[in-house]
Amino acid sequence: MAMHSRFRPDRQLTARMVVTMFLLGLLYVAFTAALIVLLKSVVLVVVIAGGLLGVQYWFSDRIALYAMHGRLVTPEEQPRLHGVVDRLCAAADMPKPKVAVSHMDLPNAFATGRNADNAVVCVTTGLMRRLEPEELEGVLAHELSHVAHRDVTVITIASFLGVIAGLMVRFAFYSQLLGGRQRDQNTAVLLVMVMAVSALVYAVSFLLIRALSRYRELAADRAAAMLTARPSALASALTKVSGDIARIPTEDLRTAQAFNAFFFTPALGPGTVVANLFSTHPTLERRLKALEAISAELSGEAP
Repeated sequence: MAMHSRFRPDRQLTARMVVTMFLLGLLYVAFTAALIVLLKSVVLVVVIAGGLLGVQYWFSDRIALYAMHGRLVTPEEQPRLHGVVDRLCAAADMPKPKVAVSHMDLPNAFATGRNADNAVVCVTTGLMRRLEPEELEGVLAHELSHVAHRDVTVITIASFLGVIAGLMVRFAFYSQLLGGRQRDQNTAVLLVMVMAVSALVYAVSFLLIRALSRYRELAADRAAAMLTARPSALASALTKVSGDIARIPTEDLRTAQAFNAFFFTPALGPGTVVANLFSTHPTLERRLKALEAISAELSGEAP
């Protein structure tokens, strides 16, 4: 699935993406079939959901930029930022994505877009203000590796399938509630069955997407560290950004949490054991340990 570039291919990531999408596809085919059997009236919902998925796929970059108050910038407006992206794209031998800036104090970055030719890499002003040049380079290399590995597209589609399930359930609930008053007992049983099936589908989807998301972050860290040959700079950026996010006001974090799966680091305060278990990202300690191992590998030391 990885595009041709000098980013080191990650076969485990590719295999996980294929397996995740295959399992999610089976899951939602079964989900749709179950709803058709139960409700006999979900064809319209399937059509609407398919249309929404198409909109998400084709316009994911614009939707994400709008939600995060991002704006495309020219090399004249942001020469430092464009210079780093130019150097990294040349080193990776990949097309240069569009570059955007979000005027938020939240220190973060993300990549979005359906493919390399329509990708956008966005950084916040809070991130640029806090990081040294080599740290910013590490973060941008991390985001560019997501584009090269094409996992941005996979995670976009996978995440949106949950929205489809929610839409179907809502339609089922209101259609039965409004149209089945003469069959109150049957309606109640039907709703319980639909909700049970939906809860199972959502739970399995949630776990599959979170597992893929955590691995893809480790893969991006490794690809960025190998491309820049400076894993310590990426580790420094991770430590600095994670510490600063913990001090961001809760209201600002809530605004950004819907995009956690796309961020360099999750927009969360201090995590609990349960939060880390279901997080879109590995723990900071795990990422730093992996980067330390890459540093030893690059220096020729024994693991």
